[in-house]
Amino acid sequence: MPTRPGKLPPPARIFRGALLPAALLFALAGCVTEPWGPRVSKAQAARNAAVPTGPFWWGVSTSGYQTEDKGYLPGDPRYFLTDWDLFIQDGRAPERGDATFSYSQFDRDLALLREIGVNHYRFGVEWARVEPRKGEFNEDAIRHYVEIARKTRAAGIEPIVCLWHFTFPDWLTDFKRKDRSHWLHPDADARWRAYVTRMVVALKPYVRIYVPQNEPNGMLPLAYLGDHWPPSMLLNTFAYKRAMKACVAQFREAAAIIKAERPDALVMNVQAIPWWKRNFLGDPTSLVYNTVRRVCFDHLDAVQDVCDLIGVNYYYSQNATLLDFLYAGRGEKAANYTQMGWVIDPESFYNVLMDVRRRYWKPIVVTENGIGTLNEQKKIKYLRDHIIQLRRAMADGADVRGYFAWTLTDNYEWHEGYKANFGLSSLNPRTGERTLEPSGQFYRNLIAHYGDLSARP
Repeated sequence: MPTRPGKLPPPARIFRGALLPAALLFALAGCVTEPWGPRVSKAQAARNAAVPTGPFWWGVSTSGYQTEDKGYLPGDPRYFLTDWDLFIQDGRAPERGDATFSYSQFDRDLALLREIGVNHYRFGVEWARVEPRKGEFNEDAIRHYVEIARKTRAAGIEPIVCLWHFTFPDWLTDFKRKDRSHWLHPDADARWRAYVTRMVVALKPYVRIYVPQNEPNGMLPLAYLGDHWPPSMLLNTFAYKRAMKACVAQFREAAAIIKAERPDALVMNVQAIPWWKRNFLGDPTSLVYNTVRRVCFDHLDAVQDVCDLIGVNYYYSQNATLLDFLYAGRGEKAANYTQMGWVIDPESFYNVLMDVRRRYWKPIVVTENGIGTLNEQKKIKYLRDHIIQLRRAMADGADVRGYFAWTLTDNYEWHEGYKANFGLSSLNPRTGERTLEPSGQFYRNLIAHYGDLSARP
């Protein structure tokens, strides 16, 4: 069995790295206002709160590209490439190898999920695997994802399917024509519609909950303003705005397809929402603060009306100043930092949940929360402290329906390669065996102790 790559290049500053040039560019363009969010009537808020979800969702989230091996060899008609494979070939990101073998060895992942005791599992479908060439669908891959959903449900775990988690098929990617790649490719809308329809039709006997897109508010600034992710543009606000508009339209289109195929389906967004701290000394005009708030919420504000649930990915807080961006992301330099250089701030998790409650008045699911560290005691403390703040938010009126840890096993973290250790389990890359870490055992015990958190005082 192939092993994972060895030594990796130093980490890149990811989400934050894109926001610094974005803020500078917006400074030249004029004042940026705070995104206040949609106005929600009391009647609409009551209807939102009535969305049925059952007992509290305890879960784990994963993604396709970060965990799946290819499963096919070059030359096989089912072999595929993504834009990130091309990015890696160009030397712009670390080698991925076979990740955590989750495509060929899903049964091992399922056994681990059952051992932890979760009742929900969010996984991703790899668009390029399903449609390796434009208009040609891999029926074996479609059946495989359906089987994952069937097995998950049969194990007493509700499957949640994410249809897009950052990656595009290589045939939607042209690094020589970046303004016609990804969301902006002339074929993107038609092929997205066909892909979503094909997957929802196949999955609907077993899947009720769908995430059309994962963290588009993270991908868009990285790809079109920060030159960190494909298609790798720097400060191209025109392309950023066009891509945002196309991304929003395709989210809404996916939501309509899902509801048409399964009227009882639940549609959930997933957005990255750090807690940005206003700093009047370092940002007297609130330019940086308003800019990063817009990056967080502009996409969500445009799709929230077609969402039944608001998905929140929270990891850290940061001061919203240009100086803080310059010195952010420098590794696990102190006890209150992660391997990614993120500040550990559980109290700000509470602030995020209450902020999202006030903006949308919809049920909330914490779709990702976790820490990259080799220190298992630190990981346990992170999980415990954040769940304490989650319970505090619930006690103060936040309608939180679920909590998902990131992630099942240490996986490929984009520009970080395999440097960031987010997993609740360890993986033997030679045998594929997964073993629960102490943090995974803690999460298992916590789920068993709390049970239906929404029913507890």
